Parts: sequence; structure tokens; C-alpha cells
Amino acid sequence: MFAHVCEHGVVTSRSKTGLTADDLESLSAGLAAGKRVTVYLRDPMPALGLEAGVSARVVSIDGTTVIASPKGVDDQLPFEADELHRTRAAAVSATAPRTRASSSGPTTAPPAKSPRRPPGAVKQSESAPPKMPRQPAPPAAAKTTRRGKPGTAAVSVTVTSVDATTWKVSVMHGTKRSGKATEVTADRVARAMRELGDTTAIAAVDGVIESARAAAQKRIEELNDELENARAALAQLDDRLGGSGATTRTGTDRPG
Repeated sequence: MFAHVCEHGVVTSRSKTGLTADDLESLSAGLAAGKRVTVYLRDPMPALGLEAGVSARVVSIDGTTVIASPKGVDDQLPFEADELHRTRAAAVSATAPRTRASSSGPTTAPPAKSPRRPPGAVKQSESAPPKMPRQPAPPAAAKTTRRGKPGTAAVSVTVTSVDATTWKVSVMHGTKRSGKATEVTADRVARAMRELGDTTAIAAVDGVIESARAAAQKRIEELNDELENARAALAQLDDRLGGSGATTRTGTDRPG
């Protein structure tokens, strides 16, 4: 310990100890053996949220410069040997106040020493933001519901063929059916399609109507054939019963 007197008062300083040459040799041997080597910070580092006595894992040693990664910091930072201690107790005990206020003037504190960074440092300490206590999130502002103008639901008109002469028309407002389907004749559907002027719709409707017409014509021909067969059968029956039926009528018509 030694004291330095200035015009503003008395500033008390203490000698720096930190890691000795033997300590550096022992730490290097531990690294060479693949062991985890730990040291402790002598001074706090408020910018990184580190207090004095925080442990740091040694990464490499170059002379009196120790590259270490403090607990809670992802970076590898360079430190001088006199800024580190082998034990936590030694590091904590070395943090006694360095200044003593005098009655003749304001307190003077020595400037904090920043660790030097050799060219071999892997990362810059500025890349690690200080860990600040998490502040509670402010309450979310109430969402204001804005009601837009009511939109008009889409209207769908569907025309469906039922049989040769009957079609059904149904109306949908959005996804809601409006009433029951209405039956209409094929000729009205054909006229409506031609009024709309949509060639695709006209062709589709005409195709259905033409198919229905062909089916109806075929049915007529089948019925005509059945009718001719029925007439032929009746004529044969008349021929077989014609003679006896005529004699009976003649005897009845003869006067008595």
C-alpha cells in the first residue's frame, strides 16, 4: 500500500497482485492437459453486467495476457494477469474501495483500466450487449374494432335439367339458399340463354335439349311399333271371330 498526496486530498491506492508468473505457468499446464481452467475477475465490468469475482473460463494464455470467457458472456475477452485472480475469495477481497474522501476537497477516483485486446482476440467485447434485467411488457392496447360497410353477398343462379322437358332454377345468396327451386320448361331456358348471349351457356343448354329430343323421338318410334303390333293382333282376333259373329247377327236381324 502507498499514498499519493494531491492538491485536492489524499487518494489511497493499493498494489496490484493478480496472477503471478507461477499462476500463469500452472494455468498453461492445465490448458495443455485439456483441463478446464477457471480464473476470477478482479474488477467489475458494468458494461457487460459483470461483478467483481465472476468466474471466467481460460481459453488461451499469451505471455501475461489471458484470453478468457466470463460467465454469462459469449465473447472471449483479453485480460492482463493483474486483472485476474486464481480464487474467488482473493478476487472479492481485492474489491475494497480505492478512494477515501478528504475534508479538503472532492473525492478523486483513478480511471478504470480497460483490458487491452491483442491481435489474437477472437471477438470484440462490443458485440456482446450487456444483460439488462427484463422489464415487464407494457399492457397491450385495447384493439379498436372498425366496422366496415356491409358488403353485398354474391348471388348465384343455377339452372339444372331434370328430364326431357323440365328444368329447375335455384338462387343462392352467398352460401344461403333463397327459397325452393322453381320448375321451368326447356324452351324458356333456351330463350333465357339466348337473351344472355353467352355462347358457352347456349351450347350447353342446346346440347341437353337436343339429347332429350332425341330420346323422346326414339320413345315415340318405340310406342308406334307397339301400337302397330297391338293393331295387328286385334285384326287377327277379328278375323278368327268374324264368321260366327256375322251369323248370329243375321239370325237376330231376321223377322219372326
